[in-house]
Amino acid sequence: MVCDEVQLPNGKTSLREGIKHPGAVVIIPFLNETTLIMERQYRYYPGEVFYELPAGKTDRGEDFLTTGKRELLEETGYAAKTWTFISHIYPAIGYADEKMALFAARDLSMQQIDRDEDEFLEIIEMPLSKAMEMLRRGEITDAKTMVGLFWAEKLASGAWGTDV
Repeated sequence: MVCDEVQLPNGKTSLREGIKHPGAVVIIPFLNETTLIMERQYRYYPGEVFYELPAGKTDRGEDFLTTGKRELLEETGYAAKTWTFISHIYPAIGYADEKMALFAARDLSMQQIDRDEDEFLEIIEMPLSKAMEMLRRGEITDAKTMVGLFWAEKLASGAWGTDV
């Protein structure tokens, strides 16, 4: 946490508390054009189980693509031959500087899972149609996953073409 004194447009000052974050990556792993690789895991702070797309924090000096490749392999055991950058998203602009890069990953091949010792998650092959239905029913509530699934639906339908 940081606390900064900032000057407002009217010349007065105010305090702003926030979180400095190294950045992160969200991956949309397409097993095929209709199936995604997703995760189910318990998250401590909300105290709930979430369905999520694979994601992870960047390590010092690491670029977003390298992070994506590392996180996909560590969490799911999959490697991807084709990576497509989609966009950057800022999940919490009111109190954090976290910037997330969103990638689509295709041409997956199973490798060996090298999960961090504090990660406990279930890997799920989920039809995109089922994920979208879960989202519509309010069963998927993680913001980065929601954004990723809307992109996945557009990509799978060809609405954005092959070059995002």
